[in-house]
Amino acid sequence: MVSIRSIRESKRKMPVETSTPIIIVLVCIIIGLSKGGLSPALAVVSAPLLASVMPVRQALSLTLPLLMIGDLFALYSYWNKWQMRYIWLLLPAAVVGILLGAYVLASLPDSAVRQLMGAFVIIFIGYKLLEPRLKHLHYQTRDWHAWLAGGISGAGSMIANVGGPPYTVYMLLQPEISPLAFNGTATLFFAIVNALKLPFLGVANIFDPNDLLRNLWAVPFIPLGVIVGHYLVKRINRRTFDIIMLTALFISAVVLIFVPPLS
Repeated sequence: MVSIRSIRESKRKMPVETSTPIIIVLVCIIIGLSKGGLSPALAVVSAPLLASVMPVRQALSLTLPLLMIGDLFALYSYWNKWQMRYIWLLLPAAVVGILLGAYVLASLPDSAVRQLMGAFVIIFIGYKLLEPRLKHLHYQTRDWHAWLAGGISGAGSMIANVGGPPYTVYMLLQPEISPLAFNGTATLFFAIVNALKLPFLGVANIFDPNDLLRNLWAVPFIPLGVIVGHYLVKRINRRTFDIIMLTALFISAVVLIFVPPLS
């Protein structure tokens, strides 16, 4: 007699075996490009893409270890290129955000959180586009801005891997930060955040290492994306870099607002 548990497990495994390999490869390349420096916001689309070919819990379970693998390659590429001042400002609030995000993920739907974050990103894009005409407005950095960005990044990353946009919004507003320092700081920050998320996904019975083991064949596409991203970011000037960041933010906002929540 087949147990209910075995039926559930078979339903969980089947979508991975029949999912579109192109989507999995695309997600690995996107993660690599993101970790390689084109934009941490690019990784936002990973979980929604995977959720289009497999159950949402499986998508979240697979996305996190793929991101962590990308973190390893990115840390090697950007070793000691980060600015620890921003890490210390962002990380404590991010830990609080991870704890809150874990609670939301375990007990509440995340659609409202996703849409609010997407709206926030759209507002920021509008500000950046109008910035040349708003010369009377001057941004002055404050420590609490980092705390807010860190907290939202931690919570958003925990709920649906959408921690990139708040970080990008905050760091783009910082004066005289180079693309290399921007991405080096993002690499270390999100490597720590992702490592902190793993035990919470395990406690919530979302993370299953078998989801990664069944798709190890696609992992080599991650370092390929990292290499390409790292090559491009060192050869892009600040204006071009900002355009790429804003484009990635717009894509992230569209995903957050219009793609159905992962539930």
